[in-house]
Amino acid sequence: MSPMHPVLTGPGHAPVRELVRESWQRSLDTLASPEAAAPPLVWENRELAEFRRNHPLAAIMPVIQQLLVQPSHDTGLLVAVGDEHGRLLWVEGDASARRHGEAINFATGADWSETTVGTSAPGTALVLGRSVQIMGEEHFSPAVHSWSCTAVPVHDPDSGSLLGVVDITGDARAVGTNTLSLVQATVAAAEAQLRIQRLERLASAGRGTPRPARTASRSAAGTAGSSGVKPLYRDSLQVLGREQGLLHLAGEAITLSERHTEILTMLALHPNGLSAEELTAMVYPDGTSLTSIRAEMVRLRRLLHRHTPSLVPESRPYRLPRSLVVDADQVLSYLDRGAHRLALNIYRGEVLPRSQAPAIGTLRTRVGLLLREAILNDASPEVVLAYLQLPEAADDAEAWHCALRLLPPRSPRRAAVVAHLEAREA
Repeated sequence: MSPMHPVLTGPGHAPVRELVRESWQRSLDTLASPEAAAPPLVWENRELAEFRRNHPLAAIMPVIQQLLVQPSHDTGLLVAVGDEHGRLLWVEGDASARRHGEAINFATGADWSETTVGTSAPGTALVLGRSVQIMGEEHFSPAVHSWSCTAVPVHDPDSGSLLGVVDITGDARAVGTNTLSLVQATVAAAEAQLRIQRLERLASAGRGTPRPARTASRSAAGTAGSSGVKPLYRDSLQVLGREQGLLHLAGEAITLSERHTEILTMLALHPNGLSAEELTAMVYPDGTSLTSIRAEMVRLRRLLHRHTPSLVPESRPYRLPRSLVVDADQVLSYLDRGAHRLALNIYRGEVLPRSQAPAIGTLRTRVGLLLREAILNDASPEVVLAYLQLPEAADDAEAWHCALRLLPPRSPRRAAVVAHLEAREA
């Protein structure tokens, strides 16, 4: 790329801020040209409503409404809240500005990540993990040159991980010094609200507040999708794309050993309980004595008792005292409902890829096959292209040919798909 390329030099070759220059360069690495930057619609209304309801940012929306949305009416400004991937979950504010925003697809359900639309405050703030202001022609896409925006990332108050981003978009007022301070203060209040809610939940658990009743038992394999979709972000166990499970409880994240992850996954998927014999058959190879599972259960109980006594497994049969969501089961639940985009949003790779536990292997195969089948048989080109980014799809020729069939003949994305197929065949 020539150093005089207008995308890297700015209008009239004027100097640009280093933050913007670096973002433009990243944008050119993923997008053919500024004109190719177009935010796709990721969710339809029904899927979006369900995803928003289960996302942790839903808990902070009352704060956002009070501090940003209500004061923005009749100001020409928009307030957007996006998830950790830059997909807009809420877009509120001035009615006229919302109509203009829809013309460039700055609307709920659209993807405004930097890899999709290039430089913009929401996407670039998520890449950098800090507050960003982008003014007019600093945007990568020419369609956005009449807009300016200020965005501040939202972090989990306990783990520090990114939860999403809060953005104000509009005219020059959207990048004023006071605007940045206001959004930063709002995000700080929102993060504090999340922390307060978690402390209240911990206090309620300590007082023995009744928990929801357990769901009905699943099949012996423990992998059938449920009829309802449970929230993934509270009291959950992550096993997708991980060699060790990550247990989330009331804002605390606990890394488990592979064996404890296998055991806890089986108990979570069988809420009515498992005998020592059943659990041994699911977790250990044939011929392992019951002594092994009993010893591991003692160690698992000790670990959970230190962090969350209310989740310590019961005996005879082994079972959890309350429900625990497993991300792999969440994927199956979404697939069962036909919500393929939501399933793919959660999927982060194979279930415990190194585990040799028989039941984990069955779960791994089931989730992978059902996700692939759903995506290839009944999904949009955008969803198929997202699926192709998974490691297990790299050599899946059928999936790449499926994308080629779905993409319009003039789509600029066809070139990358054809290049991949040619490289694979070579």
